[in-house]
Amino acid sequence: MIPNSTVEVWLREDVGHHDVTNDVPGETTGRLVATESGVAAGLDAARAVFEYFDASVTESAAAGDELDAGQTALEVEGPAEDVLRAERVAVNVAGHASGVATKTREAVEAACEVDGGSGVRVAGTRKTTPGLRGVEKRAIAAGGGDTHRLDLSHMVMVKDNHIAERGLEPAVERFRERASFATKIEVEVDDPGDAPRAARAGADIVLLDNMTPEATARAVELVNDAAAELGREVRTEASGGITVETVPDYAATGVDIVSMGCLTHSAPALDYSFRTG
Repeated sequence: MIPNSTVEVWLREDVGHHDVTNDVPGETTGRLVATESGVAAGLDAARAVFEYFDASVTESAAAGDELDAGQTALEVEGPAEDVLRAERVAVNVAGHASGVATKTREAVEAACEVDGGSGVRVAGTRKTTPGLRGVEKRAIAAGGGDTHRLDLSHMVMVKDNHIAERGLEPAVERFRERASFATKIEVEVDDPGDAPRAARAGADIVLLDNMTPEATARAVELVNDAAAELGREVRTEASGGITVETVPDYAATGVDIVSMGCLTHSAPALDYSFRTG
């Protein structure tokens, strides 16, 4: 659900205080049409924008639907003034979200084409646009990806700066003492040799950061051996500059999760056209 307060921020930026452009009498209908193929997302946000005014969405594609070029994703009707005022914000947010979903779907399919890579999860990161995290995270889910942490409270991540300040084992111990029993702890390492150390220190997930696929495969092997010794599951995650083109190489390493900031910070918008009448 998109709260009115969020919609108001979007509209305040676009409508301003004296909109003459859309002072159009009468009723109208409108269609949001994909001009290229992609994956639908953000249509709930577009609906919220139209409904904030007095326009009604009469039909909408579902999040995750595959759209062909020329296909209608959303239909709306209402006072012309309201439909036209809502149009640009609705198109922008849907286009951005659908671009994120489309790129995520490409990454998921690329990962799953690899032998032994069908079980890997492709995840987003917190590299989201301020004010649009909810829209972008739902778009990742629409594309078949995992949303990873929604915010800092969802998981403790022991990063390189923490380790530099306190050392690997003391840093993990400190956060383990302060975290809830329900909160997982992930530890970032950039050398395969540190990966089993992180597992033995108590990490639930070991983040293999900025490693080559070859180094990632070695680290996964070391973590799996350590997990067997410990008698518990320890998951592995690859991250750092991974693209749609390189995700198959990482999926083939046996890693559990591949996280990709490019799903949100570099996804091109899906092109939509809004047509009235």
